[in-house]
Amino acid sequence: MNRWDGTPIIRFFGGRNLLYILGVLLMVGLNLFVYTSVAFLFKPILVFFETIALPIILAVIVYYLLRPLIMLMESWGIKRIWGILITLVLVAGLITFLVVLIIPFLEKQLVSLSEELPHYLRQLVNSIDEWLRNSIFAGYYTNTFQDVDSILNQLPDNLSSYAGQTVQGITNLISTVTSVVIAIVTLPFILFYLLKDGKKLPDMLLRVFPPKARPELASMFNGIDHQLSAYIQGQIIVSFCIGIMMYIGFVIIGLDYALLLAAIASVTSVVPYLGPTIAITPALIIAIVTSPFMVLKLAFVWTVVQLLEGKFISPQIMGKSLHIHPVTIIFVLLTAGHLFGVIGIVLAIPGYAIIKVLVTHLFFWFQRRYNRFSDEENKYRIND
Repeated sequence: MNRWDGTPIIRFFGGRNLLYILGVLLMVGLNLFVYTSVAFLFKPILVFFETIALPIILAVIVYYLLRPLIMLMESWGIKRIWGILITLVLVAGLITFLVVLIIPFLEKQLVSLSEELPHYLRQLVNSIDEWLRNSIFAGYYTNTFQDVDSILNQLPDNLSSYAGQTVQGITNLISTVTSVVIAIVTLPFILFYLLKDGKKLPDMLLRVFPPKARPELASMFNGIDHQLSAYIQGQIIVSFCIGIMMYIGFVIIGLDYALLLAAIASVTSVVPYLGPTIAITPALIIAIVTSPFMVLKLAFVWTVVQLLEGKFISPQIMGKSLHIHPVTIIFVLLTAGHLFGVIGIVLAIPGYAIIKVLVTHLFFWFQRRYNRFSDEENKYRIND
């Protein structure tokens, strides 16, 4: 028996394993303390990664969208470099079509909606106020709240109190626009080399590790690639289908700003569970102000679209590739949104899928190693 295992208390808590875990925790705490003390030295590195993060993320998303088309062209006998150039030309033409024909129409609807939205909100508030004054809560409501018109009239004064934050807001907006412009400019170059040499990247990374670990790491890389490919391609197709169905439904029921509201629904549906709630809000406001019957028609369209998406489209396109429980998805979205904002919400699910693959493989390796040692100990015990 080792002298470290002689004490009953130490032996009760795991013997040498306890000392090893305490030593690891001590080293982790020491590293965190040193990092927080010299964090300013790492600021240039953080700025560098923040600068390249957005174009790389966009390039990876577009890479997984275009990779099937490149592989299809290769199966037809077209060289990869020519397939990439043809695909990029097609994408440039599609973007030009959107910019020339669809974007201006959406811009007009967006400007019109932004001008009419205060009117819609005022009508909505007045309708709620009138309903409350004629309901059983009239006495409590009248004694507790001020008149709605006086509250709305005070809005300009309340907004003016935040005028001091305008400069900071403009500065943040300029910084965000600059980052987006840099990402858009550098995206084609990163995407070209990613499409050209993307298949070689896992092999290049594997050469860094010992030969014994390469088969396991290759399996892990394949798992990450499968998860990202299934999620990105499937989610884009599902979002496109939702946008088309919503547009058809809005046109049938005669809802104003049908194309704009359908586009909003298509974009926000990228975020599971929370996206549909965000998308229905502007459409619901317009429907309530229009007429109660329009609310019923909107509810019918929304229910039909959600049923078609949940029962037929998503299972056929995305299947069960991620194997993530809905409650887990909600917690992941809320946590990522609180930590990283809108970008965190968009990247939460694929990020969680990558972490899940990593943790699953690490646990499998640890479990296999532990079982191997356990089998050896049992063999020695049987021989004894």
